[in-house]
Amino acid sequence: MSKTYYLTIILLFLCGNLLLAQAPAWGGAADQNDFSPGFSFSYVSNYYKIVKKPNWRNPYFDPGVNRYITDSAKSIGSNPTPGFAIGLMLRYRLTDHIEARIGTSFIFADRSLFYAYDTPSQDVTKSVQTTTEDFPLEFKLKSDRIQDFRGYLLSGIKYSQAIGRGQDQSTIDPLERNVKNVSGFGSWEAGIGCDIYFEFFKLSPEIKISNSFGNVLLPDGEPFSAPISKLSLHTIMFSLYFE
Repeated sequence: MSKTYYLTIILLFLCGNLLLAQAPAWGGAADQNDFSPGFSFSYVSNYYKIVKKPNWRNPYFDPGVNRYITDSAKSIGSNPTPGFAIGLMLRYRLTDHIEARIGTSFIFADRSLFYAYDTPSQDVTKSVQTTTEDFPLEFKLKSDRIQDFRGYLLSGIKYSQAIGRGQDQSTIDPLERNVKNVSGFGSWEAGIGCDIYFEFFKLSPEIKISNSFGNVLLPDGEPFSAPISKLSLHTIMFSLYFE
């Protein structure tokens, strides 16, 4: 091959590197600062993982009326319920590929439990209506940036605190009462996402799962909590972060 061919290849290689080096640091220069704030919008879907007591099928005996008020149970389950969340966050760069993220999010998502009995007319779905504030601490492991894109893995923990007081159910018929949850609990989180750099901001679509630690059930001996030994909350969240 001629020397002209080799010179052309070298020239194209050098020009390509020069163009990449001069590519604008889009994303509002978020990655060029150690700290940067942002906000998020999220779609939330959650359901319970249920551990039943050995005698969970037994009818519920109400000492107040001195009789059984439910039939024998056939099944207890939890269907995913949708919701949404809005949040604020603060990112801190630890290295070029690792960063920490803290923040707060308000979660508006109910939870539900379904009870089926030998008498189908007694089948019922009980909603646990909650609004919670989450306080996550997360770490991102990021890939190298390729033009205006980079992927990342995410892991961390969060603490969730219910907002507002629960309804006083002492004067309500036992069959109308809902299942209660503890007011605060911790969870682990793991997810995957990507950073997309625009001229004035960075957009990060992200999907993650979380699962609560311990038992979120508040045992109170009521008809719909009595058959359950433990509830853990499983959540799937799709988020858009703007930074």
